[in-house]
Amino acid sequence: MTRIAIVVLTLVAGVLASLAAAWTSAWWLLVAVPAMLLGLTGAWDLLQRRHSVLRNYPVLGHARFLMERIRPELQQYFIERNYDGRPFDRDVRNIVYERAKGTDAEEPFGTERDVYQPGYESLVPSMAPCPVPTNPPRVRIGGPECGRPYDMALLNVSAMSFGSLSANAVLALNGGAAAGGFAQDTGEGGLSEYHLRPGGDLVWEIGTGYFGCRTAEGDFDAAEFADKAAHDHVKCVSLKLSQGAKPGIGGVLPGTKVNAEIARVRDVPEGQTVVSPPYHRVFSTPRELVRFIARIRELSGGKPAGFKLCVGSRRQFLAVCKAMLEEGTAPDFIVVDGAEGGTGAAPLEFADHVGTPLTEGLLTVHNALVGAGLRDRIKIGASGKIATGTDLVKRLVQGADYANAARAMMFAVGCIQAQRCHTNTCPTGVTTQDPRRARALDVPDKTARVQRFQEATVASALQIMASMGVTDPAQLRPHMLRRRVDPCTERSYEDLYEWLAPGQLLAEPPASWAADWQAADPDRFTV
Repeated sequence: MTRIAIVVLTLVAGVLASLAAAWTSAWWLLVAVPAMLLGLTGAWDLLQRRHSVLRNYPVLGHARFLMERIRPELQQYFIERNYDGRPFDRDVRNIVYERAKGTDAEEPFGTERDVYQPGYESLVPSMAPCPVPTNPPRVRIGGPECGRPYDMALLNVSAMSFGSLSANAVLALNGGAAAGGFAQDTGEGGLSEYHLRPGGDLVWEIGTGYFGCRTAEGDFDAAEFADKAAHDHVKCVSLKLSQGAKPGIGGVLPGTKVNAEIARVRDVPEGQTVVSPPYHRVFSTPRELVRFIARIRELSGGKPAGFKLCVGSRRQFLAVCKAMLEEGTAPDFIVVDGAEGGTGAAPLEFADHVGTPLTEGLLTVHNALVGAGLRDRIKIGASGKIATGTDLVKRLVQGADYANAARAMMFAVGCIQAQRCHTNTCPTGVTTQDPRRARALDVPDKTARVQRFQEATVASALQIMASMGVTDPAQLRPHMLRRRVDPCTERSYEDLYEWLAPGQLLAEPPASWAADWQAADPDRFTV
């Protein structure tokens, strides 16, 4: 007798037994209904062909899928230690939550981290600490061709689009930026009313899809761009070349998220999945890229213009530097996005294995600009897992002038790292277009949290710098950051990495850079 026949007979027997019991007991439903449901489930499991586990273990096999579904929650809340979670550990998330709420973020009894583990990094304190500055310093963005420079805060909201984020999340982030005097990068999803309504400063990012300034054929629309870039809240314009979590491929917004409002903001059809191309149509060479940056600066009325990238080939970036020198024009800023940066959705292979981490990316861009004699006119922003004052100071030491944070800002508005950003089922209303779920995010409350988190994090960075004997980020030097390379040896960044002198590539490139500098071609992107 087959297993299917056994299940069917069991089901029939259960039903008959339950009906018989009904004559003697009013509680027969408590037995009959579950028995019927289990029998039907078992029969279905044996007949279906999709899951081998269920065919071999009907009913019981569902426990495996249940455990798999709740595994991330079990891991996060009951198994992982405070300092070893990914992408952000519990300690870092707690710091963000406490600072956003305006409560103390101190911990008793000392560090839980192994300070002798290779890779552990530490900042060098001074025997003569300085007073903490009363007013946080700002970074002037704008080179000689920029008619309307902008003073950027040390920490800002990194690129996150309306569409990947809910309207309430965008409102809270921009409201926090307005209250705290820092900037919000719009992401590549267009310039929405939610970015504009609270009044915060904006960096308008244009990606390969040219959302918000595109023609029906998907090309760049200069007239629409100029009209929107003229808005008073738009302080800078940025061209996205690549993103840390998925360099070399375009972004994806599932069709379930593309409602009428998002379609209008992005100039795309409603209900259809939006896939950004991996490349730009407006340029194909380093020289054309540099010219286009100059063009969007002119179209914006002289506002600072720059680009964002996840560093790959050093030779290609040097080609861009050569194009700047030959064309006599340069971007006002460059944002370096590390491979450890976040995204709403990306193939795991790209998130894990493609692109340069932020430390090496920053060092490459900083040294290339210094060596080409361009560093004094171009400011560098850093983005990629920046959540604490320590993170900010480290990036300033490594060559950045300011930093952007995305996931930390999401924590400030209530994100719990559920990692359902791509499913439209975010449990806290941050990354969803479901009105019922998004409604859970209270805009006034989260606006205050964003402002408090940014203020407290910058204050922490200034306090750390003061303990190092520094009153201004420009005074930070590579020897002030140290890394343990083995259990017995520590080395400073000054010793670990090569630091070029101003104009060194133009005069006499060091041997380690000479081949790449020689091969870099401003008229083609060669690997």
